[in-house]
Amino acid sequence: MKNADIKRLLYTHLLCIFSIILSIFIPSFFLENFSILETHLMWLCICSVFVTAVNLVLYLVVKRYPNPKNISTVHTWGISYVCKWFYFLCLFRLSCNFVLYGAPLIELVLETFLFAVILSTFTTVPCLCLLGPNLKAWLRVFSRNGVTSVWENSLQITTISSFLGTWLGAFPIPLDWERPWQVWPISCTLGATFGYVAGLVISPLWIYWNRKQLTYKNN
Repeated sequence: MKNADIKRLLYTHLLCIFSIILSIFIPSFFLENFSILETHLMWLCICSVFVTAVNLVLYLVVKRYPNPKNISTVHTWGISYVCKWFYFLCLFRLSCNFVLYGAPLIELVLETFLFAVILSTFTTVPCLCLLGPNLKAWLRVFSRNGVTSVWENSLQITTISSFLGTWLGAFPIPLDWERPWQVWPISCTLGATFGYVAGLVISPLWIYWNRKQLTYKNN
């Protein structure tokens, strides 16, 4: 395994973390009373846009594509179209899962939807950038020994840590603490964000620490 690949992975993850930081501080210069808690839904939208833009630029740059001359415009638009449907399908599935796990069905529809958007941004968008709308590739990457690169290894870690952070963030909601951040879905989005950032930090370090034991099969 080349250390250069791990360095590129680290730099990419640091820029993703930086995009989240920017989504917190930059809007405060243009919007009055902007904060994660007070204007939570607005922050969800802004953070999703920032992280998605950075993921699209970074992952599409570092991903090795074939010669552009061999890729037709129709083929490119076709992949983009399928990716959009993949994204909305995952978004709908997450929203349904939240409702099944206890999220309000009617009262807080917008909150549930935007929470699904931010979680899809942390999980679905990187997968689409690296794997495309290939269900077999998704199943391969998230199987036990299916990864073929450090990038796919990092997808496993960041995706799992995002969902784990969401799960942990749901614990304070039913507790009688009467804190403003216990309102749905603030604690879950904070948990997902911390989980995503933790995955971005942990995955390059874990891959570097275990680089001698990791072997990737060519796909």
